[in-house]
Amino acid sequence: MNIELRGIAGPEGWPAPGCRCASCGRLRAAGVRHEPATPARILVGGVPAEDLPRADVPGGYEVHGPHGRRALVAAGPGAVPEPRPGVRYDAVLLDLAGSPEHLGRLRRVGAVTAETAVMAVHVDHRIASPAELDRRMAFWRSPGDGPHRTLLLGGSRSGKSAEAELRLAACPEVLYVATGPSGDGDPEWRARVDAHRRRRPAWWRTAETTDLAGVLASAAGAVLVDGIGTWLAGAMDETAAWDDPARVSPLLDDLVAAWRGTRARVVAVSDEVGLSLVPETPSGRAFRDLLGGLNQRLAAESEEAALVVAGRVMELGVPGSGATGPAVTGPG
Repeated sequence: MNIELRGIAGPEGWPAPGCRCASCGRLRAAGVRHEPATPARILVGGVPAEDLPRADVPGGYEVHGPHGRRALVAAGPGAVPEPRPGVRYDAVLLDLAGSPEHLGRLRRVGAVTAETAVMAVHVDHRIASPAELDRRMAFWRSPGDGPHRTLLLGGSRSGKSAEAELRLAACPEVLYVATGPSGDGDPEWRARVDAHRRRRPAWWRTAETTDLAGVLASAAGAVLVDGIGTWLAGAMDETAAWDDPARVSPLLDDLVAAWRGTRARVVAVSDEVGLSLVPETPSGRAFRDLLGGLNQRLAAESEEAALVVAGRVMELGVPGSGATGPAVTGPG
């Protein structure tokens, strides 16, 4: 389905008039402006969408193009257009800056297939830059299956979990593997767990388990692991390795082997421990050393690895790949 967008922005355009945010400021400084994505600026086969047969649906409308082809279009920022039952769309034009998980839902119900063209409209300063939109669209257009492994590193509250969820938002099925405690008896930790759950799409499945190697060995779809650090702490408890770190080595080897051999599309979150102070206790130093070594082993077996700092993502190149340095994008 041949679609040309002569405008991708929200009703005020991007940058928005008078807006002083960083996103609008960057575009204004570069002399770039994106016009609103009105039906007159959405061309299907060279014909404006406003001149083609249309049918309203909750949250948007369908455009009926030549040869019986259909496009589903979001009405505006924040709108999530509902597909008609049984319809497979040739194109979808969605508010991906605000609701990328809606693309995952459309895939889940069969309205979007591998042949569907996916486009972002109503884009505005909710996203940092056109380059950041392109980065995210690369994940969302081709969520795919595995094997594919991504390791996301970062410090506490760096935004690494949000980045992991963002990368898999458009997948129709995601298994979220929570390796830490559920928070029973700890109200503050429970609040953290609940906040993570509210942020995830309702149709994602959750597995609270420490058998991470078993999950990776059996899974075939999209898997989000949060996180490697809490898994290691549990493994050290299980093997009484705080005083004798060598006891946990077989579990580390099993995890790395399962990571290497998985059929799934895995995004795993882990703590970057190399930038903090040296722990004061022997057990703290043992944990740091084990996690740092495990991160290196998993990264070596990963197609992608990135460091998340203050919500910004630094892609970590593969040694010898010809990369000249990390690409920095954000916010993630």
